[in-house]
Amino acid sequence: QVQLVESGGGSVQAGGSLRLSCAAYGYTFSYWSMGWFRQAPGKEREGVAAIYPGGGSTDYADSVKGRFTISQDNAKNTLYLQMSSLKPEDTAMYYCAADPGQYGGSWWSPFKYKYWGQGTQVTVSS
Repeated sequence: QVQLVESGGGSVQAGGSLRLSCAAYGYTFSYWSMGWFRQAPGKEREGVAAIYPGGGSTDYADSVKGRFTISQDNAKNTLYLQMSSLKPEDTAMYYCAADPGQYGGSWWSPFKYKYWGQGTQVTVSS
């Protein structure tokens, strides 16, 4: 059974940093594309970053380019999102997601991903 478990969220002041982790269980981690999404109250879920099998290729939303870094450790079956220079507008629930390749679509589309974690809250104060 596929399971994704996020951790690492919290409260931080603007300009600070956080590292989110997503532990994956129940499948061969390195075979699937992975993504980070976020959803603020009253807003749609948006793609933040994605990483592809092999770990060498990534994509980022324009709003986080140069501030966030997605990475993975295949030995630990864990996905990361290093967030720096955080802004109040980064406040949201952050989710990791796994794409086994069954659905089409762009990396930023939630519909492309079949499995989701429960989310971890990130709050950035000014």
